[in-house]
Amino acid sequence: RHRRGERELSGKYVATTGVQREASKMRILVGVKRVIDYAVKVRVKPDKSGVEKANVKMSMNPFDEIAVEEAIKLKEAKVATEVVAVSVGPQKAQETIRTALAMGADRGVLVQTDDDVEPLDVAKIFQKIVDKEKPDLVILGKQAIDDDSNQTGQMLAGLLSWPQATFASKVEADGKNLKVTREIDGGLETLAMVAPAILSCDLRLNVPRYATLPNIMKAKKKPMESMSPADLGVTLDPRLTVLSVDEPAVREAGVKVESVEELVSKLREKGCIPE
Repeated sequence: RHRRGERELSGKYVATTGVQREASKMRILVGVKRVIDYAVKVRVKPDKSGVEKANVKMSMNPFDEIAVEEAIKLKEAKVATEVVAVSVGPQKAQETIRTALAMGADRGVLVQTDDDVEPLDVAKIFQKIVDKEKPDLVILGKQAIDDDSNQTGQMLAGLLSWPQATFASKVEADGKNLKVTREIDGGLETLAMVAPAILSCDLRLNVPRYATLPNIMKAKKKPMESMSPADLGVTLDPRLTVLSVDEPAVREAGVKVESVEELVSKLREKGCIPE
């Protein structure tokens, strides 16, 4: 029989030290973005240069909430020892980080800039944060609901030359060995990889927890580091120019019909079915 703290090696029992057990655990970096709340009706600026953000409710990107929840679950399962929440954005993005801390993250890092940051620049900033923090796993939302780019995770994996699993709907971890189920057009695909790695979260991965009032109060005392892109040696280099932002086309009112015959007639009038 195995005694506590021992493992079998070549037919012999070898004591496993706390240091060895700790070495198999991970530090997780999780990205959080401040976006217009998903329940807010977005309004386009009169000059069509963008959308109105003044006096609009902002919150954490929903896919990033899923990423934070997954990181916390891995910590609760004793797979990870620390969860670090990172955001790139204005000073008010501190509120987004505090939300992640209230959910259960251990500390936060804000890379402060008032400029619009494109996915490649975000990936370069995260690359520098990874070099500094030495995490074993980076978890991101698959996309942000403001620009829907779905690029940062893939670009970061390329910059770091780390394996990646995008659109994750299930994550299983045994130490640093990961098995990730991801959603693809044809169904589900399962990937096996060894950390360090990049994950991006899909909608069905989990249901994020609500931050309780005691944890919201505790989050105010958790450490948060602030820096600029220049502090990390990153120069923001926009490559895209927004030409115009327009409201979606107004949907036409529907028509009620009294019978199947009338429905077929209307469809023929619209050219949806042949005469």
